Amino acid sequence: MRLFHVSEEADIAYFEPRIPTREDMDKSQALVWAIDEAHLPNFLTPRNCPRVCYHVSKQTTELDRKLYFQQPDSTYGIVLEKKWEQEMQNTDLYLYEFDSRNFKLLDAVAGYYVSKHREIPSAVWYVSNPLQALNERQVEVRFVDNLWEAHDAIMQSSFDWSMCRMKYAQSSPGK
Repeated sequence: MRLFHVSEEADIAYFEPRIPTREDMDKSQALVWAIDEAHLPNFLTPRNCPRVCYHVSKQTTELDRKLYFQQPDSTYGIVLEKKWEQEMQNTDLYLYEFDSRNFKLLDAVAGYYVSKHREIPSAVWYVSNPLQALNERQVEVRFVDNLWEAHDAIMQSSFDWSMCRMKYAQSSPGK
């Protein structure tokens, strides 16, 4: 299994465990976070770019596939706000790969793994254009004015999904 940490920083020599900032996480244990390769598209964006990510699961219906994918063989989609399109083409990302021995699965649907140990990357991969990287992975990317509509719709769908950095999404009426 391949595990990664995605960053806009080019020179991270090691990752120290940190106390999670998310309110739903245990604050008593410092962690190093990683994402598995299957869910890597969720993080091939600028760090604070809000996004709605979804992919086909065993429970996904044909109706949802037809509603949310343009290509019949697509299995992964990401919805972004239009204002992030240029930055998606111009942000440099670095994929830090880890040895998976110290990592434990935290969330299978999101592909999150955590380690309680200092982690030294085994390799670093450079991504010069995240939008192109997503296209190369056959991820359907859509840009919309209102990300909250996609958020609400995908949450009610039969896909596995992950909503990232939504606190940075533009507000819509009623949100």
